[in-house]
Amino acid sequence: MKRRSRPSDRNYDYDRDFRRDYENSSDSPTPGQRQSKTFTPALTATSIAILGGIFVLGIGVGIGISSASNTGPASNVFSRESIDLNAPNAELCVQFGASAIAIDTRVFVTLNPFNAYVAQPTMRPGCVIRNANWALLEQRKVVNSDQVRECRNRMNTFGFIGELENSPQVECVYQNDAAKNLFINKPGAGAPPPETERF
Repeated sequence: MKRRSRPSDRNYDYDRDFRRDYENSSDSPTPGQRQSKTFTPALTATSIAILGGIFVLGIGVGIGISSASNTGPASNVFSRESIDLNAPNAELCVQFGASAIAIDTRVFVTLNPFNAYVAQPTMRPGCVIRNANWALLEQRKVVNSDQVRECRNRMNTFGFIGELENSPQVECVYQNDAAKNLFINKPGAGAPPPETERF
């Protein structure tokens, strides 16, 4: 009996070789297809200098606009110094008390139905006098001895609106407890500081 010869695997070998050649040719481009990559800096010294000049100019223009807009009568209150300057009898107030913002408002409460309605407040510059300096108010005859005694019995002090020479509105005011001042007593900051500015 004759043996059959095995079929040749040349066709399969050819396919494998062709596939390898195809993969190699796709991975490495021909010399004509290669692109030369040269490094060019994104920002040159000139462009950095121009951008820096624009930045500085923008800051200057912003400061100029904000300072010009704060000089009008409707400007925002932006510092303690501006409140001190607008207080009635500014020099006397800063020396013998503290400048303040006086807020006047009305609250209407209805019982049936139970609701609270608040009118729009009006804010005016004011001044709070230390209780050691009440003699100034008595000398100018804006408070009398009965008012001083009554205010002292309640451990309060005086605050006023308007110039002392032009019949100001003087009120006996109560100093708020520092523990309830949330600007001073920040959560997580520990105990509130002791009250050093006792009027």
